Amino acid sequence: MTRNTVHGAGTERITAAVVREKNGDFIIETLERESDLRLDEVLVRVVATGLCQTDVHVRDQNLPTPLPAVLGHEGSGVVEAVGAAVQTVAPGDHVTMSYQSCGHCRSCLTGYPAYCERSFPLNFGGARADGTNALRDDAGHEIHGHFFGQSSFATHAVATERNVVKVPVDAPLELLGPLGCGIQTGAGAIMNSLAVPAGASVVVFGAGAVGLSAIMAAHAVGASPIIAVDVVDERLILAEELGATHTVNARTADVSASVRDIAPGGVDFALEITGRPSMLTLAVDVLAPLGTAGLIGGAPAGTQAPVDMNTLLGGRTVRGIAQGDSIPQLFIPELIKMHQAGRFPFDRLVTFYDFADINTAVADTQSGKAIKPILRIPTSHTISN
Repeated sequence: MTRNTVHGAGTERITAAVVREKNGDFIIETLERESDLRLDEVLVRVVATGLCQTDVHVRDQNLPTPLPAVLGHEGSGVVEAVGAAVQTVAPGDHVTMSYQSCGHCRSCLTGYPAYCERSFPLNFGGARADGTNALRDDAGHEIHGHFFGQSSFATHAVATERNVVKVPVDAPLELLGPLGCGIQTGAGAIMNSLAVPAGASVVVFGAGAVGLSAIMAAHAVGASPIIAVDVVDERLILAEELGATHTVNARTADVSASVRDIAPGGVDFALEITGRPSMLTLAVDVLAPLGTAGLIGGAPAGTQAPVDMNTLLGGRTVRGIAQGDSIPQLFIPELIKMHQAGRFPFDRLVTFYDFADINTAVADTQSGKAIKPILRIPTSHTISN
């Protein structure tokens, strides 16, 4: 396999969106990137990157990634160079980038890298695993990068072999980035975490990108009924178009009564994606005996949700879900095949934005105007010093 490895001291200029202060705008800047790649690193020219609510949470410092930082964790692009030890991708390959994991802990070694023991520092620490960083601004100050092992709000991302996924060259590359986080989380919750069988009943609380991905997956595996719960009628309409058999507007209806009207005796599976404690309580309450509620939605540290302990005695289960229990290198290609076969039309969730309009994309996400923004990253010149 031909390699283009990067050697020698020096830097390369890239363009990136930098957030410098809590609640601040993303600022498009020129940064310096170390030209040397570590043995396991992969340099990706970013073609496009999804915008996720997690990026906004970090911008607002609801999650403690240090600032200033380059965020972005749903990138797709073309490999430009690889470290000397990289075996699975080569320059010219099309890839998506996903979450980071260590590969050595018990969770990673048993096939559950989404629950890596070092998950938080590797994905939110703003540096490599050894604490170093590849990015500096023009004044020579460190800019925190390596967010989710990529920092894809940039023309180039330094990823690793563990968190890049080779994808077919005939797949629409600029569309694929969100498969690395939000979309694989929703679909994986149904297909991997809960292993929902055909004919099972499912309710999904929250019809954003993750929830709608879960609904598409539930439809693909033959679940029925599939109930979507949200407060935005337009999203509920889209949920029906993507496979929901029933919808409930939580702003105007009694959700518990509505769900039980649709599924007498309760549902087999419930997914809570809103991060609201009352919704997790409700998700457990509407379960049938032996049903399972999966929690995806994040909440501030220390948030608690009341659950009737006697409800759990009916064989009901509550479990948390990270990244849809996905091994990205295995699951993302399957989602692409499903999309190509017309069974997983996640392109219906997407709105494209120019990279320069990143703050507009954030505003549209927060207002509900956009479900899954994708930023198109322009090709940038590189200058070696």
